[in-house]
Amino acid sequence: MHDHWLEFSQVAAAHLLAVASPGPDFAIILRQSLLYGRRTATWTSVGVGAGILLHVAYSLLGIGLILKSSPLAFAAVKYAGAAYLAWLGVQALRTRRRPVEATAPAALMDQPTARTAWITGFLTNALNPKVTLFFVALFVTVISPQTPKWVQVGYGVWMAVATTAWFCLVAAVFTRAKVRAAFLRHGHWVDRALGVVFIAFALSLVLASMR
Repeated sequence: MHDHWLEFSQVAAAHLLAVASPGPDFAIILRQSLLYGRRTATWTSVGVGAGILLHVAYSLLGIGLILKSSPLAFAAVKYAGAAYLAWLGVQALRTRRRPVEATAPAALMDQPTARTAWITGFLTNALNPKVTLFFVALFVTVISPQTPKWVQVGYGVWMAVATTAWFCLVAAVFTRAKVRAAFLRHGHWVDRALGVVFIAFALSLVLASMR
């Protein structure tokens, strides 16, 4: 049991560093927070957390190692992730200037549904090959093969919950009234800047695949 707690502390530390690092997940939560508000950003955060469970599932099944050992399969994951991030970037670049009245209740009809927001978060995380590599490395180098599966599942659930909680906190910060008010004044430029960020992430994945 003591060994499991030690192993869990290593898993938790590695995950904390990974989830706090700026990446596509952070960028999408930031965009959802500033563009649509807390409800949409929270559902997107839950989707990102669900994406973590997908990575845990295939790591436990050994599929992650198959992806890593198959250049063709892993390249397909990279290109799918790059295409999705590029699509998000193009959507953000097409953002038009919004009037201050965008916060009025009538504008809420344009908000994504909870399901759409969840899917956005899930796909952003699930199609990120860097997250795939992180979980493959974690389950190979940090988590012992002798660790019972139910304990490994527990690690995965904790990482999913911690990820969701972290991005819900990010959403809470960026949906504060003063922050959103500042965004509404310059929102289309912030959104376009995030579009550039998404496209940069996509290009980095494509260039990595060509090496």
